[in-house]
Amino acid sequence: MAAINVALIGQGFMGRTHSNAWGQVCKFFPCPNAPVMHTVFGQPEENPAAFAANWGWKNASTDWQALVKSPEIGLVDIATPNFMHAPPARAALEAGKAVACEKPIAGTLADAREMAQLAKKSNLKTFVWYNYRRCPAVAFAHKLVKEGRLGDIRHVRALYLQDWAPESVPLLWRFDKSLAGSGAHGDLNAHIIDMTRFVTGQEITVVVGAIAETFIKERTIPSGVATGGIADGRTGAGAKGKVTVDDTVLFLARFSGGAVASFEAARQATGNQNHNGFEINGTKGSIKFNFERMNELEYYDATLPRGVQGWTTIMCTHGGDHPYVGNWWPDAHLIGYEHGFTNQAYDILRVLAGEAPTVPMPDFEDAYQTQRVLEAALLCAAERRPIKIDDVK
Repeated sequence: MAAINVALIGQGFMGRTHSNAWGQVCKFFPCPNAPVMHTVFGQPEENPAAFAANWGWKNASTDWQALVKSPEIGLVDIATPNFMHAPPARAALEAGKAVACEKPIAGTLADAREMAQLAKKSNLKTFVWYNYRRCPAVAFAHKLVKEGRLGDIRHVRALYLQDWAPESVPLLWRFDKSLAGSGAHGDLNAHIIDMTRFVTGQEITVVVGAIAETFIKERTIPSGVATGGIADGRTGAGAKGKVTVDDTVLFLARFSGGAVASFEAARQATGNQNHNGFEINGTKGSIKFNFERMNELEYYDATLPRGVQGWTTIMCTHGGDHPYVGNWWPDAHLIGYEHGFTNQAYDILRVLAGEAPTVPMPDFEDAYQTQRVLEAALLCAAERRPIKIDDVK
């Protein structure tokens, strides 16, 4: 089995999920090549050596520029804050490396466009960690739609609601536009735009209405470096800083097949820890998914006699029927959040070996299309007019 040396750029929340995935993927899947956890990059104050020792990386580095150019590295995996996606991705592609990058692909549309163009020009493999595609229930929903079980898609509802950002949370990088690009919109709407594009097999063509709101205008500046990804709950010495991203963005859109759609993202939806889901209604049936019950998919078959029609809850853990789960546990022995990343690591390895992924894999060009929709929604909210995706370059 051939080996591929992986370099991880970034630590924190995503660094842990990616490290876990690379460390266990070949224990559960028949890997076509073996990922070697070669080196992890982190800032000196993050103590990358300790991170490496804990998560199984062979080496640690505080110099990402040298790391991505190293002839020993075959795949560069980027798990940094959004503003730092483009620089290492650009350098890695220029050095001839395959690149996997966290979502959204970049902090700005311009950076996303440049990354997609460079990937196309270099003819190198690129991947984006839209990990919810690798949830068995979501991958199965994609299969049902592709088989025509829902008929013509007429209506799409998608939402991603969290409540981790009350006023007590300090001014982390996620609240700074120069570092994050946007707030709940880029962090949460990005996922549900990608999922609905993936499941329906259609593109969003126009954003017809949108609203963006920042409820908490200022937050306490942290007293130290905030780590751990979403929020570590620490407050500073009392000084306040301006929040420059949205707390919530809602928008209405149309899909290329004629369906109308609504999207909602919020970080202060009290009582919703990670309510990430969609409902897709067609002429022959409908499906519903909620990640807080990630092993289940609800399905309504309207082709049955009316007297026996009703919502069916499908437990998507049957190894012979549902994507990925045959490599995990027996039927109805549930999987969790981290398994989506491991499933994606397997598909990355398959593509690098010249094989087809289990379900379609978003590359930089695919993720750029999601970024165009994100930009269109913000433009629509700011200018209060419909925005055609074709006009967003």
